[in-house]
Amino acid sequence: MSTSSAPDAGRRRFVQGLALGATALAAGWRPARAADPAAVLTGNDFDLRIGASPVNITGRERQAITINGSLPAPVLHWREGDTVTLRVTNTLDETTSIHWHGILVPAGMDGVPGLSFPGIAPGETFVYRFPVLQSGTYWYHSHSGLQEQRGLYGALVIEPRGPDPVVADRDHVIVLSDWTDDNPHRVLANLKKQPDYYNFRQRTVGDFIRDARRDGFRAAVADRAMWGSMRMNPTDLADVSGYTYTYLMNGQPPASNWTALFHPGERVRLRFVNAGAMTLFDVRIPGLEMTVVASDGQPVRPVTVDEFRIGNAESYDVLVTPEADRAYTIFAQSMDRTGFARGTLAPRPGMAADVPAPDARVLLTMADMGHGAGDSHAGHAMPGHEGHAMPAGEGGPAPIHHAPTEFGPGVDMRATNPSPRLDDPGVGLRDNGRRVLTYADLASVGPDPDGRDPGRTIELHLTGNMERYTWSFNGQKMSEAGPIRLALGERVRFLLVNDTMMDHPVHLHGMWSDLEDEEGRYKVRKHTLVVKAGHRLSYRVTADAPGAWAYHCHLALHMDTGMFRTVIVSDAATALEHDHG
Repeated sequence: MSTSSAPDAGRRRFVQGLALGATALAAGWRPARAADPAAVLTGNDFDLRIGASPVNITGRERQAITINGSLPAPVLHWREGDTVTLRVTNTLDETTSIHWHGILVPAGMDGVPGLSFPGIAPGETFVYRFPVLQSGTYWYHSHSGLQEQRGLYGALVIEPRGPDPVVADRDHVIVLSDWTDDNPHRVLANLKKQPDYYNFRQRTVGDFIRDARRDGFRAAVADRAMWGSMRMNPTDLADVSGYTYTYLMNGQPPASNWTALFHPGERVRLRFVNAGAMTLFDVRIPGLEMTVVASDGQPVRPVTVDEFRIGNAESYDVLVTPEADRAYTIFAQSMDRTGFARGTLAPRPGMAADVPAPDARVLLTMADMGHGAGDSHAGHAMPGHEGHAMPAGEGGPAPIHHAPTEFGPGVDMRATNPSPRLDDPGVGLRDNGRRVLTYADLASVGPDPDGRDPGRTIELHLTGNMERYTWSFNGQKMSEAGPIRLALGERVRFLLVNDTMMDHPVHLHGMWSDLEDEEGRYKVRKHTLVVKAGHRLSYRVTADAPGAWAYHCHLALHMDTGMFRTVIVSDAATALEHDHG
């Protein structure tokens, strides 16, 4: 569908939300209870009930999967050093689970069915019990099928045992997510049939005429021919868009105006969690600077920005100090600019501020994809037109290696010279006039907690085939690949190379991921790392948690279709995986 014939999905859904929201309220409908004081549970002993609840997000009743009737699930408050007990009862007619994302737990408590436990069958109660070894902002969610997309997610706030290094007068949790009235399995089926099914912002004849006038007819034709040969679309930044998604802030659509209160001059801590199934968000508060003080629950050296991109499963804690007696909009637009979540920071309930229009649509260029003179980001090669890894320059990154399994029908693109630049804010955020957070800005407050150099490197390529809508590591889906084996206690480097045109948030369960800079020096500790299209990054892992652990892309449909591996940590060093994973 052409851009001219399709409505702007983000604006359409916002206006639709205003009208349908009023209609739904008049009819007596309410969304599932959102994250308010009634949906906050504190202590070390919890009863959680997973079930189906009617919700009305867009004016139509749908069934969500909730915990204790809340969407998102209740915010759980723990304290570092305590042992928590959580009795989880399943009232659904299907198996379910809870994974404690980023929390260091014994393997049997990790909550991945078929890997660390059998799952929670209908009518059964499973008791999670483990010591709390950390503090900060985290979250929890289902690891069964696509239940996370249907509402089974919530935030975790863990108070430190000693004084909190972050001092604030107020503290608010902000959970971002994406909601579809459609069955998530139907969404996946649509992508299998047509990978750009939800992309209504494709280029038109009018765009070609404009480009030809600006760049010349031959250049415009060559640009279209190049994209055609790659079987890719320059507007394809997200598999699922605002055409079907409504973007939520603490379970509320934009028209509901979720509000966090403050008194002018107060220091306010905002704990952002991206619980979206398929959406990366770009977050800003027009009129307020944000000082980032934690990433993925771990303290970082404070850095002040205007905007940050938060990948799926990441969390960021920021401090703001609103001085004026007025409202501020908390604005989180989707990476593809087809919609946004919105809330308000205000001194009194019922206030609102202007809601900015989403930024202009993002259009990938050949330079973004590594083609054209002067490119400094990345290079790609299509199957049948293979290049070779560029040799490392003096002090530069080591050359990459493509595994033999990458040369098959499951891979439609391979990087030839992936960029290691951590200071690149990413597509749609470069040179936008705002100070945008990058991984180069993040630094842990302390030194490398392990201190050892990695003994070996495991190189993994993030691969896929958009036409088939399959995703993988090194060209192999989980069903085709064996586990990655680590020796208990070893320090290993993971090198991730993104061969695809999409950003991938990658999460290793059970262990920390210690990001390195371009020279291989320790930078910051995280549990989820976003690898940008055509980029590479490396991080160190200490294999200190015995057992079988999940390792996957946190885009739900990518994980479900194959971008998943098992990591086994054991005393058996003889079974170590080869260096390419």
